[in-house]
Amino acid sequence: MKFKFYAFKLIGIIALVYLLQLFIHGFTDLFLLNSNSWTEIWRFVTSIFLHGSIAHLFYNGFALLLFGSILERLIGGKKFLIVFFVSGVLANLISVNFYSSSLGASGAIFGVIGALIVVRPLLIVWAFGLPMPMFVAGIVWAVGDVIGLFIPSGIANIAHLFGMAFGLIMGLLFRKKKIRTIKSRISID
Repeated sequence: MKFKFYAFKLIGIIALVYLLQLFIHGFTDLFLLNSNSWTEIWRFVTSIFLHGSIAHLFYNGFALLLFGSILERLIGGKKFLIVFFVSGVLANLISVNFYSSSLGASGAIFGVIGALIVVRPLLIVWAFGLPMPMFVAGIVWAVGDVIGLFIPSGIANIAHLFGMAFGLIMGLLFRKKKIRTIKSRISID
C-alpha cells in the first residue's frame, strides 16, 4: 500500500481556497453551507474547504495532517479519502438543519478521528497537554462537543459529533474487512 500524502494535498487545497476567500470578495458566500444548500448541493462539499480565520485553518490543518496521515497509513489512501469526504458531507447534511451557515473541514476531520478511534483505539496521542490513548481523546472531544451544544460559541458542535459518528461507523467497516482479510490469509497458509 503506497502512501499518497492525501492529507498534505487536502491541506494544500484548503490553504489555496483560504487565499481565494481572502482576496475574492463574495467567494465564501458562494460556497458556504447555508439554507441555499438544498438547491445548491455543491455547498455540502465546498464548505468543507472554507475556513473562517487563519486560526481555524491552522487547527484544522494540524489535525488533518496528524490524524489524516496516520489513518491513511493504516487503511490506505482511497479509504482515507472516503472517510474524509463521506464524513464531511454527511455531517454537513445534518448540521445544515441546525445552523444558519457554517464552513470548515471539522466534520470531515472528526470523521477521520472517529475512524482512527476504531482502527487504532490504543494509539497514544498528545491531546489536551497529555499523552492518552486515541479512544480516550475521542471521548474527551465528544464530551466537549456535547457540552458545546449548550454554550453558544460559533462552533458547529453538531458537525463534529456527527462527523465522528460517521467516522466510527466507517472505521468499523474497514476494521472488519481487514480482520476478514487477515483471517483468510491465515487459513490459506
